[in-house]
Amino acid sequence: MSDIRKAFENGKAFIPFITCGDPDLETTAKAIREMAENGADLIELGIPFSDPTAEGPVIQGANIRALAGGITTDKIFDFVAELRRDVKIPFVFMTYANVVYSYDAERFMARCCETGVGGIILPDLPFEEKGEFSAVAKQYGIDLISLIAPTSAGRIKMIAKEADGFIYVVSSLGVTGMRSEINTDIGEIVKIIRENTDIPCAVGFGISKPEQAKKMAGLSDGAIVGSAIIKLLEKYGKDAPSYIGEYVKSMKQAVSEA
Repeated sequence: MSDIRKAFENGKAFIPFITCGDPDLETTAKAIREMAENGADLIELGIPFSDPTAEGPVIQGANIRALAGGITTDKIFDFVAELRRDVKIPFVFMTYANVVYSYDAERFMARCCETGVGGIILPDLPFEEKGEFSAVAKQYGIDLISLIAPTSAGRIKMIAKEADGFIYVVSSLGVTGMRSEINTDIGEIVKIIRENTDIPCAVGFGISKPEQAKKMAGLSDGAIVGSAIIKLLEKYGKDAPSYIGEYVKSMKQAVSEA
């Protein structure tokens, strides 16, 4: 069993995302430590992919920069093993099915287990096809985290009943990115989830401001933020970690008030 549930044990969880290797792994490491020190409960680590179909232009740009800098899946595993010497909060990977396929699913899950990564999110993996990965993930104690989107409708019960770790509730249709408002009936989606599982659920896609995070955490068990953090990296480069720390602190405070 993974350590993911720990992220939700002390009230509402704040979950930041970062693309590993943008602009380089040294900056990623500093940013992750800032996140952990400023209240992040769980961190999503993005493994870059050349065709990140769920991502908007901001995170696509981060993927391109990281890959151009020579980042590889092996380098990321070694990097996480090093981080684990002092960063103890739960980690999950977010990447694409092809990354896991090409690495070899069993080898990938074994290395997750070795390096203390408790779960994996594959936004391009249909629920109906998750069997290809779920058996080997379970073998190594890795949670294959399910996504529930506004289009999931009649499938929410089925997905919730088989969920592991936590459920990633996608707030809006389309790709990742910052949105001025979120109009999906998150409360109704969460209600159906809670009728079918006691696994926690957190809302992501489109959240960038403290008031949005507070609102989404109030409806669920936590808030997930990615693009707003990548924007800081884009703007400040190697100086971004301290700005990311301040941002995470403000978002965690907002989530805690939900």
